[in-house]
Amino acid sequence: MKNDSVYGHNEMTYSMNKEWGVLNSGQTPVNDCHEMVQDVKGRILLLTNETKNNVIIYNKSGKLIETWGTEFPGAHGLTIQNAGKEDFLFITDTVKHQVYKTTIDGKILFTIDAPDEIPAYEKMEAFVPTETAVLENGEFYIADGYGAQHILHYDEKGKLLNSFGGRGEGDEFFDNAHGICIDYRTSIPTLIITDRTRNAFKRFSLDGKLMEIIHLPGACVCRPVIKGDYLYAAVLRSPSLSEADSGFVTILNKENKVVSNLGGSEPVYNKGQLNPLFQTEKIFRNPHDVCVDDEGSVYVAQWASGKVYPYKFTKA
Repeated sequence: MKNDSVYGHNEMTYSMNKEWGVLNSGQTPVNDCHEMVQDVKGRILLLTNETKNNVIIYNKSGKLIETWGTEFPGAHGLTIQNAGKEDFLFITDTVKHQVYKTTIDGKILFTIDAPDEIPAYEKMEAFVPTETAVLENGEFYIADGYGAQHILHYDEKGKLLNSFGGRGEGDEFFDNAHGICIDYRTSIPTLIITDRTRNAFKRFSLDGKLMEIIHLPGACVCRPVIKGDYLYAAVLRSPSLSEADSGFVTILNKENKVVSNLGGSEPVYNKGQLNPLFQTEKIFRNPHDVCVDDEGSVYVAQWASGKVYPYKFTKA
């Protein structure tokens, strides 16, 4: 069923299709729908912590193509590495305390365990990775968003090169470093990293130097997703509301200004400061990730939302 209502603001408005991707839950179930990406073939991949089928692959119309994966009970982060004609995936598992690089059809190429050379990770349980980001040369970063809060930089073969962040009160530290991405919108690539509890994204150099804080009052943001000039993010909830199911989707322009909120308040700036954001329409419960496809449509995966399949939003 396509919803006739239009959501969002300014140049980024969308119509919603809640029936996109709905499958037979007895045959192809989901638990938490955590993250989504699009591969080089144009397919949409969904990661769920349902071990009957951790990865569900759709076409853009929402038709099931195939599924795979039974070994990721804590499947959380899904990042795609576009490597020419072949794609690879990075999957984080918060239950097994590991990160995996796989082929697009699920063959595990290598596994990253807790980096015990760092004192914070003497115990495996301290490593609870939530997200990865991959550079064009194959080097990658892991955000330990549910663990000791370090950002870990590895070479393309999985050797630890550097670490920064960690839990702490200063601006260079994190409290729920839930997501990470590479920002290629400027001449020198940088990292944008979520500090979810503090309602912010933080920009770092690739070697871990803090460059900028993007404050998003009222928005417990999940991972940043960049497509074209815009940054998209699911907002799990708003701390200004006592109700748990208070999420929405936010969209920022290249200048890091919020231009649209799907299901959320209109963005208003006073003297350069963003007014606190909040949910205005109950179209989501706990949105956890967005995927923006090659046509500009936005897919939203939700956590703890009654095992719903993703929603699709098409430009209005």
